[in-house]
Amino acid sequence: MRQIIALGGGGFSMKPDNLALDQYILNQSNKETPKVCFIPTASGDSQNYIEGFYHSFQKLNCEPSRLSLFKPPTRDLESYIIDKDILYVGGGNTKNLLALWKEWELDRIIKKAWQEGVILSGLSAGSICWYQEGVTDSFGDELEPICGLGFISGSHCPHYDGEEDRRPAYHSLISSKQLKSGIAADDGVGIHYINEKIERIISSRPNAKAYQVEFDGTIIETELETEFLGKLV
Repeated sequence: MRQIIALGGGGFSMKPDNLALDQYILNQSNKETPKVCFIPTASGDSQNYIEGFYHSFQKLNCEPSRLSLFKPPTRDLESYIIDKDILYVGGGNTKNLLALWKEWELDRIIKKAWQEGVILSGLSAGSICWYQEGVTDSFGDELEPICGLGFISGSHCPHYDGEEDRRPAYHSLISSKQLKSGIAADDGVGIHYINEKIERIISSRPNAKAYQVEFDGTIIETELETEFLGKLV
């Protein structure tokens, strides 16, 4: 079974007092103490980000670790990754994340792990990367299209309600056919895919939603059923 949980925003890095999405991700492993590996490539291995991950996940029932491409833990990255139950990819610069992953062949390794049952998850850059395309600020101040790994078809826009320019930019890029139709997610929303199909949409915020966004002469935005998980500290 192939699983991806793409977060529009939220989780420990945005809401350290609300770990409902993080706990949901851990629960999908069906293991008492899942091995979860944080991959902070997009942030350039921000030390504060890494410390925030450990601070939060040490409160939860799991075995946390991290993978650095700046100070690799081993030459055998494939064995290191395949040994995990969950990969949790942090936010930051999507373009740099994809470039480094390709250089280290981590894109190939992660795909193999996913096909063998390792759960993929992440937010912002760590959610865009799983789709064919996404809308990113990686190139500077403007929001622009970017190609991802293509594990999930279509496009993706995170931070849909968290950044005022995201929604209009996503609409514009789809209208101009610079992006395919796709899924947008508010901050605090997780889209859970099983075998590349949406299984469930969950939220750590009461009114946060996900949306199908398409273009048929005009933009059609359809609110998708989203289940509020409640708040977990």
